[in-house]
Amino acid sequence: MLAKRIIPCLDINNGRTVKGVNFVNIRDAGDPVELAMYYSREGADELVFLDITATVEKRKTLVELVKKVAAQINIPFTVGGGIASVENAFELLQNGADKISINSAAFKNPALIKEMADEFGSQCVVLAIDTKKEADGKWYVYLNGGRVKTEMTALDWAKQAVASGAGEILLTSMNNDGTKDGFAEKITSLISKEISVPIIASGGAGNMQHFADIFQNANADAALAATVFHYKEIEIPVLKQFLSDKKVNVRL
Repeated sequence: MLAKRIIPCLDINNGRTVKGVNFVNIRDAGDPVELAMYYSREGADELVFLDITATVEKRKTLVELVKKVAAQINIPFTVGGGIASVENAFELLQNGADKISINSAAFKNPALIKEMADEFGSQCVVLAIDTKKEADGKWYVYLNGGRVKTEMTALDWAKQAVASGAGEILLTSMNNDGTKDGFAEKITSLISKEISVPIIASGGAGNMQHFADIFQNANADAALAATVFHYKEIEIPVLKQFLSDKKVNVRL
């Protein structure tokens, strides 16, 4: 059985790491290069770098910053934010990214998923889904950093994207994001059962038990968090030992 992965996320705005609650109320969380080095030393399994305003500001991801981060770490590195073409992705992969995360651009142009999978291999293509549970009980896909609602459900979009060549799903619950009330177990479990590729759960981590719950109750392959790691509320070596003690298979 593959080990479950612990993944810190660097949300980048104006070259700084930031964090918010429910995708708003953004505050500074530190220098991304220093944080990346820290997580690499601490035993993070991977690192995700998301340029959270690139799509809204209609610009490319910060290539120079990606290059600086990549030079300082020795763990797999996923980069997303404003990536709208194979050319954008190639530039980032050339500058140190191991995987590319696509979100709004892929929704608007689903052929982009297949183009990237054909060019770089499915293992390089991570589809990020920002989803929100609405009053009707359904989880809808949101675009542009959570600003634009669509009429497609997260499950339908995940299935379509995997069929097109996405090699991994990064699922962020906007309802849970930054709340520290735990991950969205039901939607994570639902999608996990329906797709054949790994799913990364994101949004809501507040304590170590939340990580155990998303692995054991929802069959997530990885858990991504930001706030609890950036402010050292949870330290990765301690978390991994806790999970191991709970019989969750992690790399110690």
